[in-house]
Amino acid sequence: MNTTPDFDITPQDEAARAGWMYYVGGMTQDQIARDMGISRQRAQRLVSRAVADRLIHVRLEHPVAACLELEQALRRRFDLTCCRVAPSLGASADPVRAIAPIAAEEVERFLRRPDPLVIALGTGRALRATVEEMSPVDAEQHRLVSLIGNIAPDGSASFFDVIMRIADKVRAPHYPMPVPVISETAAQNALFHDLPPIRRVTDLARAADVSFVGVGQMSNDAPLLQDGFVSREELDEMQAMGATGEVAGWVYDSQGHYLDCGTNLRVGGVRIEPGRTAPIIGIAGGRSKHAAILAALRGRIINGLITDEDSARAIFAASQR
Repeated sequence: MNTTPDFDITPQDEAARAGWMYYVGGMTQDQIARDMGISRQRAQRLVSRAVADRLIHVRLEHPVAACLELEQALRRRFDLTCCRVAPSLGASADPVRAIAPIAAEEVERFLRRPDPLVIALGTGRALRATVEEMSPVDAEQHRLVSLIGNIAPDGSASFFDVIMRIADKVRAPHYPMPVPVISETAAQNALFHDLPPIRRVTDLARAADVSFVGVGQMSNDAPLLQDGFVSREELDEMQAMGATGEVAGWVYDSQGHYLDCGTNLRVGGVRIEPGRTAPIIGIAGGRSKHAAILAALRGRIINGLITDEDSARAIFAASQR
């Protein structure tokens, strides 16, 4: 009797097997080719595909001396509670790919603590990539809370909201912020935040033991503009007032001072007050974000940073000017 399972092996199955052999089994591409009965060139392509399709998550366990030096320099320069610098992947590569595995390790480190914590989370592409890199963790002792609203202008769920995604991996109680990211009017925003369930979520977020946030730029490619949360006219107005970056939707200038205009009057969520002693860890990198990250560090909006090597070097150099 034939006991072979009745299913077709897909190219993705082959990529996963080749990636496992290479990164976990320590096999060479020649060995993989012989084992799988394929050419060495195909084995090489399958290993590359395993990483590109995120079938295999690679983490660097050996610290790189240049990155360690940058971490120490930034810690001293900005008195940081945490600083992790990932080796850059090259000028043409997306820095988020380098940052996300390092950031995932840091989030997991807090989740594995036995004492209960309140862990607050912002939104954004880097945070979403971080959650995708995380391994499942049983962390029922902790509570996860969102710092920002999760409703987009068209009424849909915000695409880069991470609270639900991380909750699936962590199996911890989680508290989303069920309000618009930016309300149409300040009065409407106040009405939302006057609701008892929303007040409980915002109170929890303000009491967070650690927060992980993205950092957005306020240049013409601002994420708030690209994602439809602000209009071109609103962005122009805030740029004229010195807008440089945003954290959890709250816009600040080059010195890390929050603006008293524009969408800051209508943001749904909790503003991180500068100078907090609890860890506020920014996860961001890339040339377009350098000014925004530096401003957040200067203003003590964030007191921790996870970034890539090129960004760390540029930010430290700019801080010396």
